[in-house]
Amino acid sequence: MAEQFDAVIVGAGIAGLTAALTTARLGRKTLVLTGDVLGGQLLSIEKVDGYPGFPEGVPGYDLCPMAQEQAADAGAEFSATQLERLEGAGDGWRLATGEGDFAARAVLMATGCSLRELGLSGEERLRGRGVSHCATCDAPLLRNRITVVVGGGDSGLQEALTLAEHAARVIILEKGAALTGQSVYRDRVAAHPKIEIRCNTTVEDVLGDDKVSAVRIRDMTNGAASELETSGVFVYIGLRPNTALLQGLLSLDASGAVPADASMRTGLTGVFAAGTVRFGSPGRAASSAGDGASAAMAVDRYLADGGWRRN
Repeated sequence: MAEQFDAVIVGAGIAGLTAALTTARLGRKTLVLTGDVLGGQLLSIEKVDGYPGFPEGVPGYDLCPMAQEQAADAGAEFSATQLERLEGAGDGWRLATGEGDFAARAVLMATGCSLRELGLSGEERLRGRGVSHCATCDAPLLRNRITVVVGGGDSGLQEALTLAEHAARVIILEKGAALTGQSVYRDRVAAHPKIEIRCNTTVEDVLGDDKVSAVRIRDMTNGAASELETSGVFVYIGLRPNTALLQGLLSLDASGAVPADASMRTGLTGVFAAGTVRFGSPGRAASSAGDGASAAMAVDRYLADGGWRRN
């Protein structure tokens, strides 16, 4: 028989960990399915800015373990396994994983997002050989070399600043007419002597034999194509919600995000969503933590009201 929990939280980014801390403190038997990596996208961020209590910022790889420790101390349990299937069972849900099945009266989806890819043949072929999604991991390997960041949003600008601590030059390629990240990052990037910004520029391929040597780019203002020498390509062109397991179970928005109300309730009875997987999420660590706490409180109210019988 599947082990029964009041709440099973799928995902262990800051939204899932905050939710686990909250439900456990409320006395609900809680399980977190962490998957292969605990911490989600925050693990690759050198400094999470704007998170309350850390005026100088905090590394994502420090923040998430701290949150897990708090949740575990409150009584939450953790399983390093992936959710493979979610299906209704009686007055709750059955969650099939590689480690067996679990039963839950309520399920919180906090599966976060994955970084979108360019979809280029060279990008796939040279992944791990100059193509990367983690400046914190790979910047030291590119010391005194030219590197390229594709994307001018928050993540791209933060990673460019990290790369600039090591690389000889960092070139940001943005397909739009202007950078889209927060003004604090735009200002820091514009003032950095080692960072160059090229807007209205798209990447058409990543070049190299056994490692990255250049990117083929096109200037969208005049249509001119050229090759830009680089030893590293860091891709930050947006996020893709991790919702493949929910397809067919509920309606997702055009981007694949989960629609949820102000209490984080989805269209499925007893299923909630929090963090960047939720449609309308601001995509900030602080807002994801707030989502997790709000969703946990909603789960507690749902269970107190009789769960399935009184949605």
